[in-house]
Amino acid sequence: MIRFSIIVVCLNAGEELHKTIGSVLEQTFEDYEIIVKDGGSSDGSVENIAENEKIRVIRKPDTSLYDAMNQAIDEANGEYLLFLNCGDYLYDRNVLMNVSACLPSDATRSVKIAYGNIYNRTVGSAIMSNPRIDAFACYRNIPCHQACFYENKLMKSRRYDPEYRVRADYDHFLGCFFEEGIRPLYLPLFIASYEGGGFSETEANIRRSKEEHKEITARYMSRLQIAWYKFLLILTLAPLRTKIAQDPKLSGTYNALKSKLYRHRG
Repeated sequence: MIRFSIIVVCLNAGEELHKTIGSVLEQTFEDYEIIVKDGGSSDGSVENIAENEKIRVIRKPDTSLYDAMNQAIDEANGEYLLFLNCGDYLYDRNVLMNVSACLPSDATRSVKIAYGNIYNRTVGSAIMSNPRIDAFACYRNIPCHQACFYENKLMKSRRYDPEYRVRADYDHFLGCFFEEGIRPLYLPLFIASYEGGGFSETEANIRRSKEEHKEITARYMSRLQIAWYKFLLILTLAPLRTKIAQDPKLSGTYNALKSKLYRHRG
């Protein structure tokens, strides 16, 4: 088994696919593979991938983004899996080396999920992940999947539910936390440079995301919990903070303050 499987799901992604792959091939740590799961691209982007022994292209029909991710999981040989969207890049050349150094090599002390921080290129600021995941954090905002490394055994035993079109990764994370009792490990590292404006951020999918969030949280949390967390979000001005975080002029200051708070909590 190799250390990492980097999974990139694509469909007519053009040059963004090559940039994402390029950010992985630049890594100083070499114990990895890249799995490109293509759902039937017709733009020539997959055919134009340069031959490389570290890249495997899987071209099979799929029914959705998460069905494609499940197919890629079946093919993965890495000890840990990381999912990158086309247009997302590893933050720098040393990401995999630094993550590997933080993760135990002894299988008896394996980490099921590890996560770090991301950089949002759309607003031009760093986004720090919550260093302590509890039930409220699960309700409010889990780490982006581009910043999460998942143990291979975990992903093969607990796959994404493709019934959720936008939030299957959210359902998966909450299932791991509440049903499997997994407590993710925070890594004080930047993992990915995130493009933003992707599949889940279209107007239609934002609406669907809210509906799926409601359904998923009801699956894992009590009505009393959910009511309390909603109250806390109102009390802490969550809608206003979200707008500030998405404003290119204000996001830098906001995320810097949030980073100090998280460091204090951590």
